[in-house]
Amino acid sequence: MYHIRTTKTSSKATAVQIVRYEDRKLIVVAHIGSAHNAKELDVLKKSASAWIEKTSKQTSLLPDSRLNANFVQLDKCQYLGVRYGFIHEVLMLVIKHFGFGSLTDKKMLVDLIVVRIIEPASKLHSLELLDEFFNIKYPRKDFYRYLPEFALLKDKTENKILALAKNEFNFDFSLVFYDVTTLYFETSRSDELRKPGFSKDGKSQQPQVLIGLIIDDQGFPVAYEMFEGNRFEGKTFIPIISAFKRKHDIKKLTVVADAAMLSLDNVKALKAKGLSYIVGARISNLSGKMIDKINSNLKRKDKANIRLETEHGSLVCDFNEKRCRKDKSDMDKQIMKAEMLLKNPGRAKRAKFVKGKNKTKLEMNIELIEKTKLLLGIKGYYTNLPETVGNTTIIEQYHNLWHVEQAFRVAKSDLEIRPIYHFKQQAIEVHILICFAALAICKYMEIKTRRSTRQMVKILKSVTDARIKNTLTGEEIIMRSEITADIKQILSKLGLSY
Repeated sequence: MYHIRTTKTSSKATAVQIVRYEDRKLIVVAHIGSAHNAKELDVLKKSASAWIEKTSKQTSLLPDSRLNANFVQLDKCQYLGVRYGFIHEVLMLVIKHFGFGSLTDKKMLVDLIVVRIIEPASKLHSLELLDEFFNIKYPRKDFYRYLPEFALLKDKTENKILALAKNEFNFDFSLVFYDVTTLYFETSRSDELRKPGFSKDGKSQQPQVLIGLIIDDQGFPVAYEMFEGNRFEGKTFIPIISAFKRKHDIKKLTVVADAAMLSLDNVKALKAKGLSYIVGARISNLSGKMIDKINSNLKRKDKANIRLETEHGSLVCDFNEKRCRKDKSDMDKQIMKAEMLLKNPGRAKRAKFVKGKNKTKLEMNIELIEKTKLLLGIKGYYTNLPETVGNTTIIEQYHNLWHVEQAFRVAKSDLEIRPIYHFKQQAIEVHILICFAALAICKYMEIKTRRSTRQMVKILKSVTDARIKNTLTGEEIIMRSEITADIKQILSKLGLSY
């Protein structure tokens, strides 16, 4: 049996020791430390009691409730590093709000979504980060073992996200925004899915896939689809919108998309399926007569608009002075480039306002310059919505397309959705699923807090858990840093308390 012994030292301090008796002899088992006042003596005695309880499971007949507190001397401490338990706890509460936890009985998928938000990495490195950051351990082989199960969760994930959009953002399916982006692979090998094509990342020589994304008017993602990399983006429009309408039995839907989605076939298909649309117009392709008509009606008056009927539906055009100044600046730069090319034909490959079949017969394209001048500051939008939906509303809704571009930026920059390193379709599908779920969580927190994903991660990671080992007892003590008023305000906006 161990006992706590105190004895005076030569320096008149009080030494605290752990002792035991053997054959009537006193044996000092451990020297806890020396105290110079009553407070230090109290701390040392508590450390000694903790040591005895830890080592021998021996408890006092009259236990002191204070002994359960972590009392330890600094010279008996070993610093083990930090973990980021707080941000994991916060994100898990948000994930619980989404209902993602019920998707699968394998918690690994949820933890991979969390680490994708905090520090994007390959799946195997993500498992290492889960261990390093949160002491969450998964065997590496489990990711590939559970891949088939994870790959089947796309519809369930979208349904959870849609349910939240309805409850939190009053999403009613009446208006959605659609755009596509490309995701390239770090390989030169292509297959039926991964194919080279027009790349928005400037990686046209590498295999890629095409991702179509549907969001609401606040930028919150509600659905996505993956297509082979060489598909023309305009041909993704009808399949994904039609499937979305059919899946959720939507009676009335207006979709907003950019000019790349417009074709006569798409317009006919949209009308046939009872869908309304607002799509960007490439007005530079209009006839000279139509351009003259638009220009004369708008009279270069700021915020003036006009509606004309065409085979693509109603064409709404507006003039904006700020846009006009930018367009003129861009045109002037192109004219300067054309003039340089005419003076030095070998120094540039091509210029917008130069025409000619070869470098010896180049000339300035005056007709195109005059046409461009007429269109300065003018933008067009095709729609089949009735005139009761005013031109200003059409224009404003189209301008909200920036939400899709911003969502893609979050996915590509903050979540590092590309490049993709997987080569089997199932693994690719799970990678996109994890990134889509992470994007929904990021956008939810951005909308609620008005903070960017990077800001949120930085702020939440600032709360760290210091790991300290009591070398006397071997016990690991966790000390969490202060949770500031700013962080508490963020938690409040997310509907969380701490």
